[in-house]
Amino acid sequence: MATLSRRVRSWPATVTSSLSSLPSAGANLRRVRIAGGAFDPHAELADFANGRESAGGIVSFLGQVRQEPGDAVEALELRHFAPLTLPGMEQLVVRAESHWPLMAVLVVHRVGVMMPGDPIVLVACAAKHRRDAFASADFLMDHLKSSAWFWKREKTGEGWRWIEPRDSDHADLTRWQDVP
Repeated sequence: MATLSRRVRSWPATVTSSLSSLPSAGANLRRVRIAGGAFDPHAELADFANGRESAGGIVSFLGQVRQEPGDAVEALELRHFAPLTLPGMEQLVVRAESHWPLMAVLVVHRVGVMMPGDPIVLVACAAKHRRDAFASADFLMDHLKSSAWFWKREKTGEGWRWIEPRDSDHADLTRWQDVP
């Protein structure tokens, strides 16, 4: 395990899916990656949308570190287990592709320490019809939020504390029981 840890640390700040440049079974483009540093969601989305004139809808979701007025959150840290995280994210995308006729999917998920306002996750789905794009992006986000291979903690003036998914996050997953 120590060897794997050293190797992971030697990877570039962005770990890209081994399937990222290969078309998936549906001949669409699948890009899934874990970003160890900041990413530009606007550039990512522009690149994703480029050349997708046949898509009737491109839906995206950008999650960012939230800080509400009076909130003492100074930082958020996301940790993950590299051997499971990227393959697990790829499997979620495969599930979405098998249920909705998608033309392309993009998932970028940040790990490490982030500040309020920093992007955490970007999900984009392109499909011939908007409803497929909306539903698949919603499916992916519900699963990334509640059942993915990330551990989240936040820093306040009192120190670090672990954050668990809320009951409502778990309830959101029940909507997708019919998706194989």
